[in-house]
Amino acid sequence: MGENNNTKSRISDTKRIPEEDLMLRAVLVSVIRDQQDPRQTEEYLDELEFLAETAGIVGIKRFTQRLPNPSARIYVGPGKLEEIAAYCEQNEIDVVIFDDELSPSQTRNIEAAMPCRILDRTRLILDIFMSRAQTAYAKTQVELANYQYMLPRLSGMWTHLERQRGGTGTRGGAGEREIETDRRIVRDRIAKLKEDLKKIDRQMSVQRSNRGALVRVALVGYTNVGKSTLMNLLSKSEVFAENKLFATLDTTVRKVVFDNLPFLLSDTVGFIRKLPTELVESFKSTLDEVREADLLLHVVDISHPQFEDQIAVVKQTLQDIGAGNKPVYLVFNKVDAYTYTEKDPDDLTPSTRENLSLEDLKKSWIAKANTPCIFISAVEKINIDKLRTDLYGMIREIHAGRYPFNNFLY
Repeated sequence: MGENNNTKSRISDTKRIPEEDLMLRAVLVSVIRDQQDPRQTEEYLDELEFLAETAGIVGIKRFTQRLPNPSARIYVGPGKLEEIAAYCEQNEIDVVIFDDELSPSQTRNIEAAMPCRILDRTRLILDIFMSRAQTAYAKTQVELANYQYMLPRLSGMWTHLERQRGGTGTRGGAGEREIETDRRIVRDRIAKLKEDLKKIDRQMSVQRSNRGALVRVALVGYTNVGKSTLMNLLSKSEVFAENKLFATLDTTVRKVVFDNLPFLLSDTVGFIRKLPTELVESFKSTLDEVREADLLLHVVDISHPQFEDQIAVVKQTLQDIGAGNKPVYLVFNKVDAYTYTEKDPDDLTPSTRENLSLEDLKKSWIAKANTPCIFISAVEKINIDKLRTDLYGMIREIHAGRYPFNNFLY
């Protein structure tokens, strides 16, 4: 019994960044693939730095290396790894964060060369989710994702103990037995969490069925695009909104009435590039609100340099969860924060997104797309009346199709 408690404690210790380590100093590492624009890599590292800040870690320096693909052994090249390790030692860096998920073998090899801790993108996102989870449902989902991530990475936990005990490292040694004990505990815990989620899913399914046949509208989008702020504005509620990634993990549903037309509005967890597969799997039930919605409001941060990439990530995630064919209304938010640089008339190079005014942007591919859209600012309440009018018309059309004899209500 004591052994199991010690093992649980040891596993628990790896679950999150300790509170006393808040505001750790970090370096960020990324590989620039062939055909990839270095500016795009910098923007990806901007996002990784924002993730780090959300977890209480400050980025001090960035290291990039162009490779066809990350090294299967140490992610970057041997020389670059030595350079990163030397910098960390000279500058008292606490943690190195890699902008990809590292394999268990990559993690072990890099840890052997580094004078400090390492985190990969997946571990960082899981830590943030664990710190943000508030309800029992969210905590269960995140804990399941965490154990699924940990399971293939347990083998390195007892290596140092083998050396201390003089073990040979052969099969059947103390470390091998401890690893098997850990794996059994983790597998049992995963099975238990999956059962718990099934029970909660059944309860939530009953709750959804009890809402009647009201039209359902779901807010979707990349993380930190302003979904919760828009939710508060449309529903006159007080959903938690913050300028940090993953401020919302639990789905919030509100009954909203426009004139005499009631509908359900839900706010869901934000998507992100390279969202860990463990989280996608464990949060699938939370995203039932999206799958069962009649209309998706896809909120986009128009002021973000990579907003088009973010749109693509959301579209792909919607496909992955089985909601790719839902009617979509694109809501381009944060027009008040949109900036651009006017080109010099003598500059003959092709214009980029950075050179387009908001009006020019509206006339670009956005005007040619078949998806209806609107440009707003939820914070400054710009164009919100038009959004309400458009939304009312779409919901009324859905409602009329469902209840053709109730049109006298309008």
